[in-house]
Amino acid sequence: MSSNKDLPTYDDENESKFLRKAKESPFVPIGMAGCAAVVAFGLWRLKSRGDTKMSVHLIHMRVGAQGFIVGAMTLGVIYSMYKQYLAPTDPGEDSK
Repeated sequence: MSSNKDLPTYDDENESKFLRKAKESPFVPIGMAGCAAVVAFGLWRLKSRGDTKMSVHLIHMRVGAQGFIVGAMTLGVIYSMYKQYLAPTDPGEDSK
């Protein structure tokens, strides 16, 4: 019978998958962190919103978070297009 120490654990498998995906598209974790930062800032500012209605404050928070995510996605697409079409390639890779 084979031993279980050679098999990757569930945590190792998920961690390596996340790191692999983050290396393939680095702007996804940046967008997620930015969204979390905008939400945290909006919640922090919630206590000092003054006479602004709650719904208006939440709409502004949502628009800020969505804007950050759309910006990160746009930068990610531009980065991947650069890597695919404009980045200098190794002459040895073309012969493969």
